[in-house]
Amino acid sequence: MEDLTNNIYQLQYAMDTFYFLVCGALVMWMAAGFAMLEAGLVRSKNTTEILTKNVALFAISCTMYMVCGYAIMYDGGYFLAGIESVDTAQVLKDSAANGFEGDSNYSTASDFFFQVVFVATAMSIVSGAVAERMKLWAFLAFAVVMTAVIYPLEGSWTWGGKEVFGLFALEVGGVSFSDFAGSGIVHMAGASAALAGVLLLGARKGKYGANGQVNAIPGANLPMATLGTFILWMGWFGFNGGSVLKLGDISNAHSVAMVFLNTNAAAAGGAMAALIVARLLFGKADLTMLLNGALAGLVAITAEPSTPTALAATLIGVVGGVIVVFSILALDKLKIDDPVGAISVHGVVGLFGVMVVPVTNDGASFAAQALGAAVIFGWVFGASIVVWGILKVVMGIRVTAEEEYEGMDISDCGMEAYPEFTNK
Repeated sequence: MEDLTNNIYQLQYAMDTFYFLVCGALVMWMAAGFAMLEAGLVRSKNTTEILTKNVALFAISCTMYMVCGYAIMYDGGYFLAGIESVDTAQVLKDSAANGFEGDSNYSTASDFFFQVVFVATAMSIVSGAVAERMKLWAFLAFAVVMTAVIYPLEGSWTWGGKEVFGLFALEVGGVSFSDFAGSGIVHMAGASAALAGVLLLGARKGKYGANGQVNAIPGANLPMATLGTFILWMGWFGFNGGSVLKLGDISNAHSVAMVFLNTNAAAAGGAMAALIVARLLFGKADLTMLLNGALAGLVAITAEPSTPTALAATLIGVVGGVIVVFSILALDKLKIDDPVGAISVHGVVGLFGVMVVPVTNDGASFAAQALGAAVIFGWVFGASIVVWGILKVVMGIRVTAEEEYEGMDISDCGMEAYPEFTNK
């Protein structure tokens, strides 16, 4: 009987770990989604540079989080020194003593892999917001600091459960801050870093007129942007679904199914709402608003995709889709130039996602959610604007007017994405 129990537990352990790894791979695929979305929404003369940024930031994120980020976030020691092969006999012994009901049915390696792709997602958000006028190497230098220190520290106070600067935990009245898969911890954090960079960077040339006029700067490849949105939509099932952490029992399997269902429902609600609002405001079916509406729905549900009903998840997505349209318009009025709408999608809607959690989760409170959101924004924005400021003084963060006019593909990368369309 004991051997049978051990074999069942080993199978469950294998299923949970495999599920965790597959979800991590889905989240990694979101890097392709961000690359395609951003490449589609920038002008053709900046395509190669934005693709270079997305591949490079993913590599930097994986390396820096391995070197020190994971240790900062979870007290794991230096990752390369701390990871060991799984001692199967010891795992079984510890689990038997706990009635085979432990919370960690996955290896440290799989946990690291799942966490590191979240770090890359946060950094990808920054890429689109500062597109078309930021120096490539300044951006990559910021990526090193963001993924090694800024994000891990913020994550240590939220998912890591540590006190903030040793002063207070993220809880109010005994109720802790709750963010299931990262509307605030990942998405709002990335948007906060992006906002700091955009404020110091300034708008693209020609984006805003002297009389307050906002000039549209269309993206070069809307089919690519659409493909990127669908890739992100698909990857989000791993983003939210993997955050259940386990699969190999009835309760968690049902939770995974509900998370997948609600994630899809919210995206659909956000897309429909943004399309309708755009039609009412502009008289046209605006594809870019539709795409951002779907992403807004996904961001909105990420903080709590397990407790709402499918209808409630759809309505949360609808509100996110409405918010994102008005947020994009408001930022333009404030002359905050965000070429892909990342600050609105991930920041403004991320805040909404965090604050709507208590509506469907009676274990959360609005006060604790507000505290958590304030700490995330305050730390990431404050630390980021300091780092951006240092980079601005040391190496400069904005390309010259001539380089911006000619496009950053040539100045930064020495090649064009679409050379056959240029004059010979």
